[in-house]
Amino acid sequence: MTPYDPNNVFAKILRGELPSYQVYADDVVVAFLDISPINPGHLLVIPRQGVASAADMDDEVAAHLFKVALKLSRAIRQTDIPCEGVNFYMADGEKAGQEVFHAHLHVVPRKEGDGFGLRFGPSNRKQLPPYEMAAIAEQIRTALGNPSEFK
Repeated sequence: MTPYDPNNVFAKILRGELPSYQVYADDVVVAFLDISPINPGHLLVIPRQGVASAADMDDEVAAHLFKVALKLSRAIRQTDIPCEGVNFYMADGEKAGQEVFHAHLHVVPRKEGDGFGLRFGPSNRKQLPPYEMAAIAEQIRTALGNPSEFK
C-alpha cells in the first residue's frame, strides 16, 4: 500500500477545509470540478475512503467510483459544455503522473482541436516478440492465481 497523507488537498476538500465546486456526492464518492481543467467541465471523482492509489481502493469503492464517473459523463453530454467525447483518466503512482496521492479519476470532456492527448515516447508502442508476450501474460496470470487458465 502507498502511504496516505491525510493532509493532501483532496482530504482537505472532503473535510470542508478547502472549497470545491461539487457536482455529486454520496456516502462513497465525491465529484467536483478540477480547478485547473483540461477543458471546461473537467471533473475529479474521489473516494471518501482515504487511499493514496487505485491499487489501495476496495473493489466495491472502485466499481462505484467508475459507475459515478459514467453517470457524470452522461450528464455532461446533456449540458451546453462542449463535449464530443470523454476521457476517463487515472494516474496511479508517481511514475504514472499522479500528483495528488489520494486516488482520483478524471472525467474530461473532449472536443476536436482541444490539444489534449497521450503522447508516446520513442520506445512506446513497439510490438514485443511472442515469447516476451507469453512470459508477461504468464506473470500476470500467476499474480491473479490462475497461471494455466488461459493460454
